[in-house]
Amino acid sequence: MSEENQQTHAYRRRRVQALKKLIILLLVLSIITPCILCTVLFFRVNTLNRRIDMLTLQLDRLAEDLARQEEETKELQRDMMVEGSGVANSTEASATQAATGNIENATDRITGVIEQYTEEYKHKVYLTFDDGPSIYTDDILDILDRYDVKATFFVVGKETEADKEALRRIVEEGHTLGMHSYSHIYKDIYHSVDDFAEDFWRLKDYLYEVTGVDSRVYRFPGGSSNTVSSIDMHEFADYLDTQGIVFFDWNISSGDAGSTLLDVDTLVENCTGDIVTKEASVILMHDSAGKHTTVEALPIIIENILALEDTVILPITEDTEPVQHIKKSKVKSNK
Repeated sequence: MSEENQQTHAYRRRRVQALKKLIILLLVLSIITPCILCTVLFFRVNTLNRRIDMLTLQLDRLAEDLARQEEETKELQRDMMVEGSGVANSTEASATQAATGNIENATDRITGVIEQYTEEYKHKVYLTFDDGPSIYTDDILDILDRYDVKATFFVVGKETEADKEALRRIVEEGHTLGMHSYSHIYKDIYHSVDDFAEDFWRLKDYLYEVTGVDSRVYRFPGGSSNTVSSIDMHEFADYLDTQGIVFFDWNISSGDAGSTLLDVDTLVENCTGDIVTKEASVILMHDSAGKHTTVEALPIIIENILALEDTVILPITEDTEPVQHIKKSKVKSNK
């Protein structure tokens, strides 16, 4: 065989080998690609199923609420009819007063049941989130819904459509909507009591407009013991008291307020390490864009709390005994 023929033969052999490698690669890709697509499709289907389950659960809850409201309305109508038959000359105003009394009595009964329920627990834990809404609010709400626990969101004045939807969802899912100033700009809020009041009412009116909730709880930016304000914080606390607003600080901090991003294990330890030493634990966390590890730690925090004996997780209300850093004796009270 001539040298030229040998070169031609070697060239053809290399081309055949290259073609074989290409065919093998295509075969591998033809196997791997469908597997990858099937895996992605599987996770997408599971995600959609979870969302469907969540929506179904929400619809069920709404249906239950509607049925309960209808039953309460019927009971109220029956009570009004009884009042009308007993007093022939009763006016519309007196009927309204009787209806209001029935509602107040029902509220008192519900409150009594809640108090009796919570008194059974030695440790009460209040999960609180400052600075929201944020890109993580829905994730936080999903986690809370998964464990069927309620929390408290001290929010600021954010007015995008996504923020408004998050505020509505907080309320619709039974969490407490608290105030944390409109602007969260310390130098503006604490410049004077008048400036504080203007910021306070701007947020309060905004939340009522968006959610229909007349928020009655407040958390000072930086807490009531902050050292930023040049005005004695008791003056701002006194103003809130004149408006019938209860302010809440915290006695457990996650430590996520700083610029350093804490790891999950540190956050869990900070939030749960001292709960058994307290009758009531108000835990400070943040719902903001830079705090993704807080969201990652939240399921573990909840599981650790629920695993403790005689411990319950509750939302803050205006009737909750407040944790306050400044001395209550210096705060005037009109109650």
